[in-house]
Amino acid sequence: MASRAASSKGTIPVLANVLLRAEEGVVELAATDMEMSLRVPLEDAGVEEHGSVVLPRLAADLVRSMSPGPVSVVHNQNEGQVQISGGGSSFSLNCHQAGEYPELPVGTGVGLAIPADRFVTCAERVVRAASRDETRPVLTGVLVRVGPDGLTMAATDSYRLAVRTVALESPPTDVREAILPARAVAEATRLAGQAKDTVVELVLGEQQATIRIAGVSLTTRVIDGQFPDYRQLIPAEFDHDVRLERSEFLAVLTRIAVLAQRTSPVRLRFEQGQLIVATASEQVGEGRESMPVPYSGELLEIGFNADFLREGVEGIEGDEVRLGLISPLRPGLLRGESDDHRYLLMPIRLPG
Repeated sequence: MASRAASSKGTIPVLANVLLRAEEGVVELAATDMEMSLRVPLEDAGVEEHGSVVLPRLAADLVRSMSPGPVSVVHNQNEGQVQISGGGSSFSLNCHQAGEYPELPVGTGVGLAIPADRFVTCAERVVRAASRDETRPVLTGVLVRVGPDGLTMAATDSYRLAVRTVALESPPTDVREAILPARAVAEATRLAGQAKDTVVELVLGEQQATIRIAGVSLTTRVIDGQFPDYRQLIPAEFDHDVRLERSEFLAVLTRIAVLAQRTSPVRLRFEQGQLIVATASEQVGEGRESMPVPYSGELLEIGFNADFLREGVEGIEGDEVRLGLISPLRPGLLRGESDDHRYLLMPIRLPG
């Protein structure tokens, strides 16, 4: 678990490993890539002598392969090897000294308690919309906002925008918000998903944020900058609000998306009483499928990125998807029965 925060870039070799600290009755495993850090307590561990050592990540693989039973970790100060034994197996591994490892950030302050299942519901439908383009750091993060309206998360890569709000039983009267790296939010979501019957403690600071879940402490830097005002980006009204049967629409999109390439949008053609979903690719071929929809009005044809559209529909809860449309050149908005989750998607200009 701790190694998920270890660095994979290789620029600072020691950061690819995991720090083990053994103190009076407490053993902690920790790792960081200088952006995010994880501190994981190791329960049911006995400490015979205090000390610290930097373990290679493969130590976890070795222990996982051992026969069930106690595992012994022995390291003599200033030596370059650590002994790990148990279940009839014994290994001597090269290691780093604890003094080589950078000082880990310590998350301070009392946070807001959020039920883990609500945190997961909010985050997992939003984090995938964050950008991976490091040239615009703000868009690589997730805006986390806690206030009287509850917990809101928003992410955008400038092609799509996902916003999710969940109510809190005891929301704060003031508003606190920060832009957290999407990787940190995704990792916190994974941890919270493994401990759904507990709470997530969220501490939002100006330069760093801490998320505590079932004894595990995740600390991450806060991205500096101004997140786009998602409330201004979402149109207040639409010319068409089409209601689609979610499972059928998702099934059609999944089949058509098999043919869609990165440069081949999926076409949505709305006619009287039906929707035709189609795509064409010079390399693969073409496909089309129709489904009944309660649409009336002039013919409307609009193109979207197939993967982005499918992910948007997947994020909607319930049996029905509402698709708000204005024109082929204006973004479309996906919602469920309520407006708790909104997914704004930019269209792709169709040829001809």
